[in-house]
Amino acid sequence: MNSAWLGEFFGTMILILLGDGVVAGVLLKKSKAEGSGWMVITAGWAFAVMAGIFVSIACGSSDAHLNPAVTLGMAVRAGSFAKFFPYLVAQVLGAMVGAALVWVHFLPHWKETPDQGAKLGCFCTSPAIRSSLNNLVSEIIATFALVFVVGAIFSKAVAGSGLASGLGPYLVGSLVWGVGLSLGGPTGYAINPARDFGPRLAHAILPVAGKGGSDWGYAPIPILGPLAGGALAGVAMRALGI
Repeated sequence: MNSAWLGEFFGTMILILLGDGVVAGVLLKKSKAEGSGWMVITAGWAFAVMAGIFVSIACGSSDAHLNPAVTLGMAVRAGSFAKFFPYLVAQVLGAMVGAALVWVHFLPHWKETPDQGAKLGCFCTSPAIRSSLNNLVSEIIATFALVFVVGAIFSKAVAGSGLASGLGPYLVGSLVWGVGLSLGGPTGYAINPARDFGPRLAHAILPVAGKGGSDWGYAPIPILGPLAGGALAGVAMRALGI
């Protein structure tokens, strides 16, 4: 029953369940984690990535990308795009299901939270200062860093020199923590089109109590920026032989 497609689906589902879950815990009223801040959110996302990678591998995806920007970057590096669209579909659907589970898990808290922006923030990203070009550039830079360093972690020069089996998910989780701490402030570091689009679509569809709009005007930025950053990282890795 295991397959690469299911691995990407279930891995991304867990990624969003735990990642959006920590945001909901911090932002929603009467949660015991309410107001615990950016360090908790970035740490929660790091652990979410680690857990998602382990689940993805266990369910059949040795790639465990969980992110169309990573898939695209690796496709550009390899010069083969056969996995991109199947993985993209699995990742977006997994993200939608993960977001729906977050909605169910925190069900009484949506009604207790009057801030519509906070509710949307439990699903998807928004910029600290709304400036389309700057927001786009921030997503490109952050995603380039993510994909380029992921490529370095699993490169022959690093992994081939004795990277312990099973250590990769911990290293990638640490990387995502670092990206969030260092580069996440301007846009909330989507760095993953599926992570943003799938939950944003879930927000639009689900009967979230007292929700506002899903901010579709901003939605292209956390899709196009990460894809551009991932593709640029793929070009760099191919040119450098990483």
